[in-house]
Amino acid sequence: MNPHLDETHYAFIAITPDIAPQALGGAISTFREDEGVCAIVPFELARELGIEGAGEFAHITLQVHSALEGVGLTAAVTGALADAGIACNMVAALHHDHVFVPAARAHEALALLRRLADDAGR
Repeated sequence: MNPHLDETHYAFIAITPDIAPQALGGAISTFREDEGVCAIVPFELARELGIEGAGEFAHITLQVHSALEGVGLTAAVTGALADAGIACNMVAALHHDHVFVPAARAHEALALLRRLADDAGR
């Protein structure tokens, strides 16, 4: 799965009309929910926009081409992180799966995912 840690930290935010141009321009992902549009933006951008209380998350990309109909990868990743007490938010994109974990636990999560990949390769 070759996990790769992005150096940028991110925040999950709600898009409101007053911040839409800046937030959407800097977003790496968006999703329309019943409550409105949310976005994943660089944490520093969230701070610049005056968004208080946004969590700070590290972004780990699983650099394996994962099929959208594949079974088990998300369960294995989230299960391993849960066993270690690390919260995670998964985002499945077209080519890769992305794991967002609390920034303070990024390196711990990365090491755990590397061990998981090594164990799976045996």
